[in-house]
Amino acid sequence: MSVLVVGGAGYIGSHAVHQLLDQGKQPVVVDNLLTGHRESLPKGAVFYEGDVRDREFMRNVFKRKRIRQVMMFAAHSLVGESVKKPLQYYDNNVFGTQVLLETMIEAGVRDIVFSSTAAVYGEPEEVPITEAAPTAPKSPYGETKLAMEKMMKWCEKAHGLRYISLRYFNVAGARPGGLIGEDHNPETHLVPIILEAALGKREGITVLGEDYPTPDGTCIRDYIHVEDLIAAHLQALHYLKKGGPSDIFNLGSSEGFSVKEMIEAARDVTGKDIPVHSGERRAGDPARLIASSEKAKKVLGWEPKRTDIHTTIKDAWNWHSKNPQGYGGRLI
Repeated sequence: MSVLVVGGAGYIGSHAVHQLLDQGKQPVVVDNLLTGHRESLPKGAVFYEGDVRDREFMRNVFKRKRIRQVMMFAAHSLVGESVKKPLQYYDNNVFGTQVLLETMIEAGVRDIVFSSTAAVYGEPEEVPITEAAPTAPKSPYGETKLAMEKMMKWCEKAHGLRYISLRYFNVAGARPGGLIGEDHNPETHLVPIILEAALGKREGITVLGEDYPTPDGTCIRDYIHVEDLIAAHLQALHYLKKGGPSDIFNLGSSEGFSVKEMIEAARDVTGKDIPVHSGERRAGDPARLIASSEKAKKVLGWEPKRTDIHTTIKDAWNWHSKNPQGYGGRLI
């Protein structure tokens, strides 16, 4: 069965491609390589370089390959950048999804698993956050993801599209063995930033605010291992294949760790002294973000297996220590 993976050369998408092959499925990857890496893709994947916003390109992909289901990962995803460049985010994220859905409908493909985000919730009123929590995004990034979800909802009513939207919390880790991992430029995610400091690529890590109403004063976040995250995607594909109705699910570990706890765990894993500096709070950062993933466990049968934060950091360290310059300077 061919599964189209849009954005499949990115950090999360490439892990989906590998797991699809593990399960004997045929991944067909579309990526413009703006932030993705061709080197992250295994030999068994079919790859088309191009932009999801290009209608003719997308039509040709569907004509060449017998696509059964779609996984959508392609999106600009930097919150701060989205505030400065909102139209760019609407063009790439919302218009890109529009073209993808149009092409799917033309080709008679009805199943899509969509990469959404906890940013649709904004600053939550209650923690842990359930899918019933109000959606009130605080950035154009979050707004575009919510708009993409609503677009799929209306396409279901009009065209019979069926979708699963997975709202991620903080994704971290790497495929065990260090074959693929996280390589962004610029890097904005906490775990790789900490590990870059452990590698000496940074002078240290700056903790943005130490006066939050948490036990150690630093922000608490929910970290989910990328392999567990993708396992939920594959179960969502199976759920749709079996006729399950469209739905929305949170994906997290349902456990929170502070910035200082993450740094200490990284010191344990790496054996490195990671210098820490104090910085000012970042505007809009909630003190605590933790997911309730009970719905995904109950409905999809999802059972995350790599839930220990030391395991997540160990797998990420395995990638970063083997590939200190990322895909551009691979040692393996």
